[in-house]
Amino acid sequence: MEKPTLPSDDYDTPWKDALTRYFPEFMAFYFPRAHGEIDWQQPHIFLEQELAQVVQDAQLGKRLVDCLVQVATRDGGEQWVYIHVEVQGQQDADFPERLFTYNYRLYDRYRRPVASLAVLADERENWKPDGFGYQLFGCEVGIRFPVVKLLDYASQTESLLEDPNPFALVTAAHLLTRRTKGDPEQRYAAKWRLAKLLYERNWDKQRIIDLFGVIDWLMRLPTDLEQRLLQEVYTLERKVIMPYVTSAERFGVEKGRQEGRQEGRQEGRQEGEAALLKRLLARRFGALPDAVQVRLTTADVDQLEEWAIKVLDAESLDEVFDQRPQ
Repeated sequence: MEKPTLPSDDYDTPWKDALTRYFPEFMAFYFPRAHGEIDWQQPHIFLEQELAQVVQDAQLGKRLVDCLVQVATRDGGEQWVYIHVEVQGQQDADFPERLFTYNYRLYDRYRRPVASLAVLADERENWKPDGFGYQLFGCEVGIRFPVVKLLDYASQTESLLEDPNPFALVTAAHLLTRRTKGDPEQRYAAKWRLAKLLYERNWDKQRIIDLFGVIDWLMRLPTDLEQRLLQEVYTLERKVIMPYVTSAERFGVEKGRQEGRQEGRQEGRQEGEAALLKRLLARRFGALPDAVQVRLTTADVDQLEEWAIKVLDAESLDEVFDQRPQ
């Protein structure tokens, strides 16, 4: 029997999501020295537009993720430092020069100290650049930057899985994604193990949803294995009494919507969509009031699909319909 093929892996979106949502944990895990010098009592601010304006004309290679974050230092009072973080996904001979270019352009624009930090997520074990510079006629110009190589954690998978920092799990997911490339069954086993760990940490609802989303996006599975994982997560959530809307359930919603469209071709699209949404709502919120069932029966297809999307994040029926049903 031919093995099912894995969808292509995508590292950009999950890395960006995890970094922006849990930046203090990102710094604590990868750059503990810098983390200790930041005043986390003060807000940190992501400066995406500012970064885009500075580097918009610098076509210096493909970036996996980059961001610019404004933070306050513990000993600097009102002084601000701009930390430029890069997550590099492939070997690039021009990468050190790009960090140098971004760094001096940021300084030139803001006249503030700029710390460039790099996380290397590529597969080349011996590639670990940490600086760029040149000298001429006694003049020296350059940059040295802290760098973390994800492959350096490859022999620490078990300790990563025990580490309470969420980026330990993100790192493990990244490494396991690469390790199980071309082996759907092994990836399924690894993904299921990571999913169970999320529920064992007693983390709050949103963190579980966010981190499952990262793992789900990184560790793509064929449809049949994704469905199996979906059912496993449903069962796990019932056992731990955590009726969360996870990325697995989002997959289920999309699958259900496809089934609803198929059903709709047979019974009328509106009826199929309404029947699907009714099942989703009942699964999340229990028995539905008569008024809700009437709204589902009379709504058009576009409205039903809009409500179906809201089911993913809503905490109550009120939030799905934007008001209390009459």
